[in-house]
Amino acid sequence: MKAVRVHELGGADVLRYEEVPEPKPKAGEVLVRIAASGVNYLDIYYRSGFHWGGHHGRPLPYIPGAEAAGTVTEIGPDVTDVRTGDRVAYAISNGYGAYAEFYAVPAWHLYKIPSSIAFEPAAAIMLQGMTAHYLTHSTYAVRPNDTVLVHAAAGGTGLLLIQLAKMRGARVFGTVSTLEKARLAQAAGADATINYTEQDFAAEVRKLTNGTGVNVVYDSVGKATFEKSLDCLAALGMLVIFGQASGPVPPFDTAVLNAKGSLTLARPSLTHHVANHADVLRRAGDLFNWLADGKLSVTVGNTYRLRHAADAHRELESRKSVGKILLIP
Repeated sequence: MKAVRVHELGGADVLRYEEVPEPKPKAGEVLVRIAASGVNYLDIYYRSGFHWGGHHGRPLPYIPGAEAAGTVTEIGPDVTDVRTGDRVAYAISNGYGAYAEFYAVPAWHLYKIPSSIAFEPAAAIMLQGMTAHYLTHSTYAVRPNDTVLVHAAAGGTGLLLIQLAKMRGARVFGTVSTLEKARLAQAAGADATINYTEQDFAAEVRKLTNGTGVNVVYDSVGKATFEKSLDCLAALGMLVIFGQASGPVPPFDTAVLNAKGSLTLARPSLTHHVANHADVLRRAGDLFNWLADGKLSVTVGNTYRLRHAADAHRELESRKSVGKILLIP
């Protein structure tokens, strides 16, 4: 089969399109013929050797890609609830192997896609959608009349966070870097957008909340936004850091959380919120029901052929991308 592999860590140029053996499903696994794979910042962290959260890279060479949608073509031993021909999607937050024509997936990670939903949106919503789900339903369960700040609001996760927080009755602000991204965030339901290249986002949040601040900040940027994100919070607010696109947050004195209003800092990951098949069924089940009902929309940005994976990574790293980038084998 054709796949993209990383032989040495580095820039997007290290992604090599080549012929590799097709995997065989082991016990508890099924072989999926991949129709679309999602591109995530996670893939860039691993490819560049930017280790975080205790993950120390991959044995080289490896095939990147943590999520995909496709069709089951073969069943390994001890798999009972999946059949060949099933249309499925999966996301494994510390996983890899999806930048390929086939992948052997542990069956418990699979969600059977409703017939009304195409492979592209299914691949686009799994990792970022389940992330937005646990962030708004578990890490900080958004309540009616809460105010929420979403950084990188026009990214794949940002657009989903806006929609899920609005569904739960919140007032939502989003930070963006361009007019086009502001329009996207507003179309997703953002009550206000802040262009952080032109405005001090903490000062704008204070204006928008009459000085009180927001109840929660969802921050995938990390180092560049950390201090000002704390300044955006109301007393008893929570800063949720779930990524570090700008680099890791430096060590800091936890007494700052007390001084700024008995704040809470959370650093969750999808791995611990989707730990078994019941979690997949609950979180992905909600997402696909909302997609089918038209309550949730997933924005697919650019799609690239698998052989052009390096271009997809460059686009994501440039911060110019909007919505979800997909690879099509």
